[in-house]
Amino acid sequence: MQNLLPLLSLTFALLFVGDAVAQEQPAMPEPTQEHKWLQQFSGDWTTQSESSMGPDQPPVQCEGTITSRMLGGFWLVNNMKGDYAGMPMNGIQTIGFDETKKKYVGTWIDSMTSMMWHYEGQVDSTGKVLTLEAEGPNFMSDGTTTKFEDIYEFKSENELSIQSRILAEDGKWITFVSGTATRSKPE
Repeated sequence: MQNLLPLLSLTFALLFVGDAVAQEQPAMPEPTQEHKWLQQFSGDWTTQSESSMGPDQPPVQCEGTITSRMLGGFWLVNNMKGDYAGMPMNGIQTIGFDETKKKYVGTWIDSMTSMMWHYEGQVDSTGKVLTLEAEGPNFMSDGTTTKFEDIYEFKSENELSIQSRILAEDGKWITFVSGTATRSKPE
């Protein structure tokens, strides 16, 4: 019995310390309303768009798909696949909400470029339009960078308008991608 007493004391001490440590752990964060807003993208979408890489370039018709899923309630992950001028293209976009910045944030990578784009943006007062801003290489002027915008507008629960714009040297926005996404399957 004397040999059992130290073992029981150690067991109770470990249980007490383990319980105290477990109680001191901070609560895991919960998704905010801004994170929940992103859930409306979830599902499978079919896209139709037109793009032009400059005033001297003819517009190119593009078809594709977007598979959108939430990651942990905090992040939207969009996997975009399509055909651009006969070349297959795959892009991955992430969008979340940074509570410190009070902005939507995200990234974009694709199979046609080596750049990782970084976004920041807001939802407008109607709650239907998300505008994400980024800075990157100006494909209309060699060697410079400029601002870009990706604009997603929910026309309905199952229809999304998508635009990408570039800020030209004269200070005017030029839309270089314009299209729609139609939900083919909700998540």
